[in-house]
Amino acid sequence: MKAERPFPGVSVSNKAERSLRAGHPWLYAEEILSVSGELSPGGITDVFSLKGAWLGAGIYSPASKIAVRVLSDNANERFTDAFFERRVRYALEYRRRVMGGDFNACRLVFGEADGLPGVTVDRFEDVLAAQILSLGMEQRKGLIYRALVSQLAEMGVAIRGVYERSESPLRAKEGLEDVTGWYEGLPHSGGTETLITENGIKYTVDFANGQKTGFFLDQKYNRRAAARIAPGLRVLDCFTHTGSFALNCAAAGAEHVTAVDVSESAVALARANAALNGLEGNMDFLAADVFELLPRLLEEGAKYDFIILDPPAFTKSRRTVKSAGRGYKEINYRAMRLLPRGGYLATASCSHFMDSESFEHMLRAAAHDANVTLREVEVRKQAPDHPVLWSVPETEYLKFYIFQLV
Repeated sequence: MKAERPFPGVSVSNKAERSLRAGHPWLYAEEILSVSGELSPGGITDVFSLKGAWLGAGIYSPASKIAVRVLSDNANERFTDAFFERRVRYALEYRRRVMGGDFNACRLVFGEADGLPGVTVDRFEDVLAAQILSLGMEQRKGLIYRALVSQLAEMGVAIRGVYERSESPLRAKEGLEDVTGWYEGLPHSGGTETLITENGIKYTVDFANGQKTGFFLDQKYNRRAAARIAPGLRVLDCFTHTGSFALNCAAAGAEHVTAVDVSESAVALARANAALNGLEGNMDFLAADVFELLPRLLEEGAKYDFIILDPPAFTKSRRTVKSAGRGYKEINYRAMRLLPRGGYLATASCSHFMDSESFEHMLRAAAHDANVTLREVEVRKQAPDHPVLWSVPETEYLKFYIFQLV
């Protein structure tokens, strides 16, 4: 018999039960076998096994393939405002401890990894840039934003506004329209750019128009790792975006850094960031397609000692992993051909679907075809403000490798 509960409930398949007991919080619609009570879009829903054992409770989303995102397996939890405020506090306290001096520019909330599914919030000094991708969190976003601002104030951090960047095809799958602009439920002031400092490098962040929430914070410590290699080397930074890897290398003492991106606006921003840091003297910038540029540089006999490949995600689904693998192999093969023996390669993938095993298989194949041997310097992941839950593989997505070619 099912225990008396204050919420409607669903009974799920044995497969779903195994997944939930293993700690994965997603319940897919096809795994629901029966319903008791009236399910409310965005409302709290109990989840039971076929034998009536209570497995947890979460938020129901009727339009999504992920019908329930389980929030807790504490049978005493009633999911009041205090519950979500606690989740926010846990997230902030974790960042303040593990990020230390980097708390001024970091990811404050990382969805399922913080028990707030579908919520991403980045702090850029005095601004919070937020993205909501799930129905239940969209309904509760005011509560979450207010908790963030008030709890940061308790920590001595004044926030001048929350800017929403809730624009993604995933929102349509939740039955939601895109939302962008200042969140009007809280005071806001100033323009849509702010200045941050990361690894000692200053950046202008356009949180209204930049990619995602305006700046990629997940490579913070990987940029430091690349910078340690750079002194005295000629560096080619491909897919430079705001110039972050290039600027870290230039500041570390690289002989010269070339920063490349296919986007003219990205190159302009990278150039402006170089000027902001007084690093223009040993840098140049190029708007070009990396797939076309690398073979051309090889043909021209260009000389580089260190190549950095930080492309956008080539795949966002399992269906396109093979074609993405070909893209990753092409640029890595070309970079390996361009580098001399003894040169260094930093290469990354930010796609969850291109897992570490697949990425390493691709690198081995590229090295074989380029007739080089890779000596591993470092293997890294995303920064700890984007924490990985081992029970939720989807929270692990960034792979970053540094090699020497020998």
